[in-house]
Amino acid sequence: MAVRAQFEGNNEIGVFSKLTNTYCLTAIGGSENFYSVFEGELGEAIPVVHCSLAGCRIIGRMCVGNRHGLLVPISTTDQELQHIRNSLPDSVKVQRVEERLSALGNVIACNDYVALVHPDLDKETEELIADVLKVEVFRQTMADNVLVGSYCAISNQGGLVHPKTSVQDQDELSSLLQVPLVAGTINRGSDVIGAGLVVNDWIAFCGLDTTSTELSVVESVFKLGDAQPSSIAQDMRSSLIDSMT
Repeated sequence: MAVRAQFEGNNEIGVFSKLTNTYCLTAIGGSENFYSVFEGELGEAIPVVHCSLAGCRIIGRMCVGNRHGLLVPISTTDQELQHIRNSLPDSVKVQRVEERLSALGNVIACNDYVALVHPDLDKETEELIADVLKVEVFRQTMADNVLVGSYCAISNQGGLVHPKTSVQDQDELSSLLQVPLVAGTINRGSDVIGAGLVVNDWIAFCGLDTTSTELSVVESVFKLGDAQPSSIAQDMRSSLIDSMT
């Protein structure tokens, strides 16, 4: 399912959080209710970690990760790195990256199998991504934007890309990623998908401004209706029928 949230009145929640299948990072700050939205939905399944990177709260734009690993900028302090390492499952490898394009979340988009990266990323960074995140790496643009991480959101089930992405590009990206893609918007018409949406294989969080149409697109392309809630609905239906007979 898809859930709406806000960070201190800001709808760009992908800027302040990072969500994968094995962990979730949220920015430290005064918004305890933002943290509790994630904790309430994910607390049972995966750890939700309060953190900062290089003293900043825009963690969703600065780091990139999947269920295998997490890459953080070189400016991350030792204390922050230690806190993240201690909070994440042992199977997740956390590594600093020395990269000129240090806002890693803006220049890299990935799921558990494939990463799309900015065309000018360093060769060493590309090798690190392949090694730590255990993914295939492709240099790509998104509707002629080099910030691939900002203009799309992908999971292992599907992907939402910049609304101006041509059908030809969608087909090409879809065959690289091996998941269905849809061009769309978030937060009532915003094309900066990565900033307004975080998603994993069973849940998505998007900004409070997201319209119900946008929400239904998110739920269908990421196949979120197929996840756990269907069994709950099934149980409710059968118990209703039992009570009526």
